[in-house]
Amino acid sequence: MTGMNVVAYRLSGGRVAGHVPSGAPICLLITTGRRTGRSRTVPLLYVPDGDDYVVVASRGGMGTHPAWYLNLRADPNATVWVGSETRPVHARDATEEERRRVWPKLTAAYPHFDAYQVRTSRHIPVVILSPA
Repeated sequence: MTGMNVVAYRLSGGRVAGHVPSGAPICLLITTGRRTGRSRTVPLLYVPDGDDYVVVASRGGMGTHPAWYLNLRADPNATVWVGSETRPVHARDATEEERRRVWPKLTAAYPHFDAYQVRTSRHIPVVILSPA
């Protein structure tokens, strides 16, 4: 997604640019840049899990973690924007048990996650965003 997609998402309350073509929902994750301290916004596919949101640091199966994930490792406090609502969240890596439980939901929403994991030698993190 581009910066224009983020603007469209915000202005429309998620009605525009709020889903990937498969129909899976998109959220906006707002982190604090680990180097700059500036607010950084990234659109991510998510699946709800109770009160939590689950996102995947896949970076398309590339060999390095995405910047947003590194930002969360430096400061796990963030904001998630879903539809027209925002809320503060605390991010943490899923345990292996949680990962096994939610991975089928994630791949049902976006089957490419399986291919990404095969493509890379790194362990792709599954991140739990819990209400802060």
